[in-house]
Amino acid sequence: MQAANRVVLNTGALYGRMLITMFIALYATRLVLNALGAEDYGIFNLVSGVIVMLSFLNVAMTISTQRYLSFYIGVGDNEKLKQVFNSSVLLHFLMGITLVLIFEVVGLYFFDRVLNIPAARIGTAKIIFHFTVISTFFTIVSVPYDATLNARENMFLIAAIGIWEALAKLGIAIYLQYTGYDKLIIYGALTAGVTVISLIIKRTYCSSKYHEARVKVRKYFNKGLLREMFSYAGWNMFGAGSVVARNQGLAMILNVFFGAIINAAYGIANQVNSQLSYFSVTMLQSLNPQIIKSEGMGDRPRMLRLAMIASKFSFFLLSFFSIPVIIEMPIILKLWLKNVPDHTIVFCRLIIIVSLITQLTVGLQVAIQSVGRIKVYQVVVSLLLMMNLPVSYFLLKAGLAPYVVLVSAICIEAITCSYRVLAAHKLTGLAIGDYLRKGVLTSLLPVVLAFGISLLPQLVMHPGFVRLLVTGAVSSLSIFICVKFLGLTAYEQEKIEGIIMKLLSKLPIRLPVAKAN
Repeated sequence: MQAANRVVLNTGALYGRMLITMFIALYATRLVLNALGAEDYGIFNLVSGVIVMLSFLNVAMTISTQRYLSFYIGVGDNEKLKQVFNSSVLLHFLMGITLVLIFEVVGLYFFDRVLNIPAARIGTAKIIFHFTVISTFFTIVSVPYDATLNARENMFLIAAIGIWEALAKLGIAIYLQYTGYDKLIIYGALTAGVTVISLIIKRTYCSSKYHEARVKVRKYFNKGLLREMFSYAGWNMFGAGSVVARNQGLAMILNVFFGAIINAAYGIANQVNSQLSYFSVTMLQSLNPQIIKSEGMGDRPRMLRLAMIASKFSFFLLSFFSIPVIIEMPIILKLWLKNVPDHTIVFCRLIIIVSLITQLTVGLQVAIQSVGRIKVYQVVVSLLLMMNLPVSYFLLKAGLAPYVVLVSAICIEAITCSYRVLAAHKLTGLAIGDYLRKGVLTSLLPVVLAFGISLLPQLVMHPGFVRLLVTGAVSSLSIFICVKFLGLTAYEQEKIEGIIMKLLSKLPIRLPVAKAN
């Protein structure tokens, strides 16, 4: 199958999953919030919010293994593929055990000395934490199988597993409405169970479908490769861990100053952001293997082109759905949750802006990963992201409002993106001027203009469902026109039209074509 056709099919499968899981997840969140209440929901997001943040860690570790798998698929070395997979199995098992020990030791300290949790719920919170640790371990040991599915571009199975997980969590949310047991404990236990079952499904499929995905660690043990992968994955994990630490650290700082209820607002903001980010993450997931394989085949110009396209299209996709959501956030949250915790609206708006800034260089992250020299890059990016914690602490200590932590996150994310461009220039030969002009400027200009146009209904209509619909329509039309004429080159427009035609050609029902007389 040609690479372009494969990307089209993979993107279609992932977007199908995304549309299903997004609506299920949003509805399930509403049920869980109503069942647990704001305080218990805040406790869950504070203690086990690391499960959500592990998606960042899991993606980064998956890319580490996928980088080697995709690279050697590009080279065509089957023996090396088996060595990579088995080295990854051993590596992630050891990482999982290490993190379990660290979490259990450090977690007890935070419960006793740092976290602000009501005394009556501290025992329950500790139980939830242990379930979180279980989920963490099984999430990490599933990485080799996630990487195999991504490297082999089997997005249909990835989509199927994503839908199963969403349906399972919806079932859990419905069960919470009726159970007489402690709802918080039940929610934590069943959520951990979903992680375990997903691992079983992935392992069973991969071991039967792909020759390299059979666990024979002794036979394919390669000490040199293991050391290389450990170094690469370790630095990647260090970088991803800084994202988890940043996000969870902000949750704990907010908890220390404002209590558990503020964590409900922060948790909902992360949920909204993760659902909106599906659109851009899905597109990037289908392009990642092609970017890495291009580097493996020695075609760096193609790799850099794909990286720039990934950044631009990710930013446009997230903007397309984020603009009306940012503008009409109050009515959306009211319709979705009914009872909206304080500070949720401003938290949601600001955290979406953080994600939008990240998308401007998201393709460059994959480009840097594909080259492999990531030590200095990960250290600098991690230090920049971790600056959020001391800055936020001192800002709140000075008596500022809770949302200031996300304002500082926006500023620091902008600095981090600037460094990514410089790192890509040094490691891949990226032309900085071209990227700023063709990548950043042509992304920001149409989106800022479309945002201004989308504010017009605010000037002539009263808040409500009708204005929400009008804002959505105006926003969709304005960003489509602005992106088409200001954001895309002729080459990119041609590629998009080709993708649309390929997708239409895959439809089972075709429109009749009039015959010429």
